[in-house]
Amino acid sequence: MEPRVEPSTIVDKEEEQREELPSLPKPRPNTVITKGVTVSGAIRGEGVVQVEGNVEGEIAVSGSVIVTSTGTIQGPVSADVVRISGHVVGDIMARSHLRLEKTGNVEGDVTTPSMVLEDGSRLNGRSTMIREEAVPAPAQPEGPALDNLQFGPNYKVGEEAEEEES
Repeated sequence: MEPRVEPSTIVDKEEEQREELPSLPKPRPNTVITKGVTVSGAIRGEGVVQVEGNVEGEIAVSGSVIVTSTGTIQGPVSADVVRISGHVVGDIMARSHLRLEKTGNVEGDVTTPSMVLEDGSRLNGRSTMIREEAVPAPAQPEGPALDNLQFGPNYKVGEEAEEEES
């Protein structure tokens, strides 16, 4: 009788190298409010919000807020990183960093652990420099879960939606 030989596994070198590579970071959602558009109300969530138009209300995101030279915000802003080339009227909480570029203008109080003001920028308000670990986490958005949103002709409201779920 011949001795029994177990089959060996062939390992693909490329597959082995792919397993060792770190995974790519999860892409963050982006929102652009374009020039000529006005948004009234609160904007909450995560990712990057770029304001090229007008926002009348609060912006509170876990991520970044970018106000371009054509952008204006009238309301408080809270984000990890805030970069301003346009105009903001309201208090700003930048949990990590604030950059006010040469065309930027802020009328309100600023709270951040790190701030850069370029020559020509304007800050009309108080600045409070805090330690980064003392910065509070952003509040979770209130309201319905975003995965339950409905759009279009099949949108059901109130009792119609409850009847359909039953």
